[in-house]
Amino acid sequence: MREQSAWRFTDDRGRLTTADLRPSRVLAYVQAGATLWDHGIHPEGIFGSGHDGPTPDRAKTGTLALDSVDYRGAGDTLDVETLLRGGPDLVVAVSYGHGQIYGLDPDTAKHLEERVPVVVIDVGQARTMDRVAERFAVLARSLGGVPAPGAAQDLAAARERLRAVTGTAPDGPRVVALSPAGREQAHVARPRMWPELRVLAELGVTLASPAEGVGVNWSTTSWTEAAELRPHIVLTDIRSNATPLDEIDAPAWSAAVREAGTVPWNPEPVCSPQAHARFLGLVADAVEVARGG
Repeated sequence: MREQSAWRFTDDRGRLTTADLRPSRVLAYVQAGATLWDHGIHPEGIFGSGHDGPTPDRAKTGTLALDSVDYRGAGDTLDVETLLRGGPDLVVAVSYGHGQIYGLDPDTAKHLEERVPVVVIDVGQARTMDRVAERFAVLARSLGGVPAPGAAQDLAAARERLRAVTGTAPDGPRVVALSPAGREQAHVARPRMWPELRVLAELGVTLASPAEGVGVNWSTTSWTEAAELRPHIVLTDIRSNATPLDEIDAPAWSAAVREAGTVPWNPEPVCSPQAHARFLGLVADAVEVARGG
């Protein structure tokens, strides 16, 4: 390899990856693949996590053209040979801290790195949404991607609109973010632990928090306890592993949210400007309705 390689990238583990040629066949974790797609990088394949099934979860895939991207599968079905079947020359994975590759068994990840370069982007709670988005943008540029025209401006406008509709009053519509875990339980998000939810708080959204207790990112509660948060707006997890909110018929919850708005929420967001702008727009729409605007 030449002393000055044609392609270089230092990932969020601090590991420098180099190659004589810029990688062109990228295999990515679904969240990373959908984000890179919005930056003009078309992965040859994607893979899911243990939460996913034999087909891609449309809640996570964003604008990916799934007819042209090979889905390798998820969880225990993944082995190194399956992951490498498309001949990738780079794997883009994500981590929720400490550099551990999310969605892959540690042994599978170890043997994968012995066969193909792997770069990891940290999407964990210690990162801001802006920082995560920036890291994906830097990676995409290094791979030949270009920003979508107007995407940055659209995001700035979406942020300003949400800030405007929330206003400065401390008694704005209460927003609860949760993942339905069946008819008996809900996983209620602790807002400060989610980069995307922290952005909402910074823009003036009133996010209700569950009581302190067990669970770092989520508090697992009954639907009666979730109802006690008295939401005006519910951000509901729409991933395939979550129970659809309209299937929840717990009496206390049904009464509490009879007039509440709902916003679809993917806790593994596509981290591109255009995807983030769309999410902020949905939240702004819901706040306007809740305020009677």
